[in-house]
Amino acid sequence: MKTFTLNLFIAFFLSPVAFHAQNITTVEAKTDDISNNLDLELVATLFGEAIDLEDFEYSLNNPYTRVSNLDLNEDGEVDYLRVVANSMDNAHLITIQAVLGFDHYQDVATIDVEKNSDGEAHVQVVGDEYLYGSNYIVDVLFQFLPDIIDFLWDLIFNPWKSSYSYNNYPSYYRTCEPYPTNIYAQNVLIQNNTYNIYCYTTVRKSETCKELQYRNRRNDYEIKYPTKSFANRNKGLINKYELDQKISYTETKSQKINEIKISTGKKVLKEWKPASGIAGGSSLVK
Repeated sequence: MKTFTLNLFIAFFLSPVAFHAQNITTVEAKTDDISNNLDLELVATLFGEAIDLEDFEYSLNNPYTRVSNLDLNEDGEVDYLRVVANSMDNAHLITIQAVLGFDHYQDVATIDVEKNSDGEAHVQVVGDEYLYGSNYIVDVLFQFLPDIIDFLWDLIFNPWKSSYSYNNYPSYYRTCEPYPTNIYAQNVLIQNNTYNIYCYTTVRKSETCKELQYRNRRNDYEIKYPTKSFANRNKGLINKYELDQKISYTETKSQKINEIKISTGKKVLKEWKPASGIAGGSSLVK
């Protein structure tokens, strides 16, 4: 019996389950900025896995996966996200809008899908400037060609609009409170398809999609709260990409200072310089 118990104990800690448990990554949200409450890479993942626009809208609002953490109207509940699609020539614009009240919507992000002369579809996810700053754009290369691309080119309705609205939600939908930002960041990590390739750019390739957005954009929340724009929330920064880079730099700098404190056990002055950079070779570390 003792031998069996010992073998079972060893087998458990050498098992794949136990090994996986030792490699769980904890993610900390970098800031509490609104733009951290809907990850555009995850939006691209869901778009690539959807079979049609209804399926895409379902995935954005699935209460079990909690893809969105947006609560723009600050009612303590995550906003329902509806999908609207417009097309012109060889381009389709898919718009994600937060439903905030009766006929009260705010564009959150758009997905540009345009085919070139060879019939190849190019996809970009564009964060709305009010939430994400100017030209926060994700170029997406999918592991496999999404089924929804064929659906868009077979679509006979233009525009296509979600049949749901404020207080008129699908049966599967459940209201829920927003996650703490660090929990939402962990949720994003778990669900994101890392086999896709995401590249950040400031160049929006489809002029047609830009025109479609200009004609159809809804910004009711922005009109009501103009001072809550990204530019006002983050002075001196262009978009969320710059915000993330700034926070990463600050965290790295802070980590290095902490490492110096740990290695010397002494206080680091603000004007600290290495001994080689000080006249006479004396150190300012005391």
